[in-house]
Amino acid sequence: MRKFTSDIDEKDFGKEIVLYGWVHEVRDLGGLVFVILRDREGFAQITLPKKAVDREMFRRARKVRRESVIRVKGVVKAEEKAPNGFEIIPSEFEILNEADAPLPLEVTEKVPAELDTRLDNRFMDLRKPRIQAIFRIRHVMLQSIREFFDRHGFIEVNTPKIVSTATEGGTELFPITYFEREAFLNQSPQLYKQTLMAAGFERVLEIGPIFRAEEHNTIRHLNEAVSIDIEVSFTDHEGVMSYLEELVRYIHEKVNERCGRYLEWIGAKVEIPDTPFTRLSYDEAVEIAKRKGEEINWGDDLSTSALKFIAEEMDGYYFIVDWPTESKPFYAMPHENDPEISKTFDLMNGWLEIASGAQRIHIHDLLVKRISEQGLNPDSFGFYLEAFRYGMPPHAGWGMGLDRLVMAALNLPNIREAVLFPRDRQRLVP
Repeated sequence: MRKFTSDIDEKDFGKEIVLYGWVHEVRDLGGLVFVILRDREGFAQITLPKKAVDREMFRRARKVRRESVIRVKGVVKAEEKAPNGFEIIPSEFEILNEADAPLPLEVTEKVPAELDTRLDNRFMDLRKPRIQAIFRIRHVMLQSIREFFDRHGFIEVNTPKIVSTATEGGTELFPITYFEREAFLNQSPQLYKQTLMAAGFERVLEIGPIFRAEEHNTIRHLNEAVSIDIEVSFTDHEGVMSYLEELVRYIHEKVNERCGRYLEWIGAKVEIPDTPFTRLSYDEAVEIAKRKGEEINWGDDLSTSALKFIAEEMDGYYFIVDWPTESKPFYAMPHENDPEISKTFDLMNGWLEIASGAQRIHIHDLLVKRISEQGLNPDSFGFYLEAFRYGMPPHAGWGMGLDRLVMAALNLPNIREAVLFPRDRQRLVP
């Protein structure tokens, strides 16, 4: 009977099982060989006493190269000194595919490697239990997100990633040849999810890739990322902020409930945040940064150094709210009593921005005015603006970076650690 290493317990002692996996280590003590088999769930010790097993099998096991793929059939036996408290005495030891030597990357992590070296050999890097654990936790996060929004009546959608115009204007777009025309990889599902509010969907969720041609080279930026986006009708910015903070709390709860062994592999502890999150106004954030020596003019975006100063006075997750209207995209709703301030927010964890959102402008003429004020041509947004002419409800929404959420929750030093095959300015393969 085939099992994963994590499935084996005391009730299997004395029974015959089959394991598949990779050779993690081989220890040859002369008359005794130990092969440590690694599968996606952990480790098992394969013990081959020379006098008790087939001679050819013993020879094969002592010569097998690390990272070769093997199949082992044998009897489970209690052994306190072995990983997980058991060992396998094999009756069959089959090498399904022998690995070349030397290895391009050390999987046991006895020899540390730089991140670039690891990413160049990502298929090997991903074999490490510590690295696999990140993506097992990411999987649970995605499960939790879908559970949360399904419970709240959201419809999951998939919008186009090849578009004819920029979502937010600007030049940070990847152009592509689309038959006889130029098209772009989408920066955000923003225009489409708003259009779905005009279609009467009311609450939508999208989890999908976004592409930004920003020439960053930082520990928190990528040019292809996974975004979690929602849009909700008949609410304002406060309404969707409530969804956001409750979602973040729910995700952390589920990771703690379901990922204990993977958190141990990483050596991480996930704290469940208290809700509601603190609201810090843009003006208050600017004052903190200025007090600590940062030169910043009202209306400027907050630099990394300013955000780090602000983070010194804030714990965990918090919102920066009420941003200057001119600093936010054209679709952000200004406050009625103070149009220079918009109904916008960023969700922060320390100095790291996790999500950004707003109540949207739902009035056609005001939206056209804001598009023009930002130096954009309303004619470029034809299909989008048309949806606002025939009954667009008030609505709000946000987009959250899944990769940044994983980075923040697990306290990873670089966002590339949270992505299977990251794409940045330098990296297009693997």
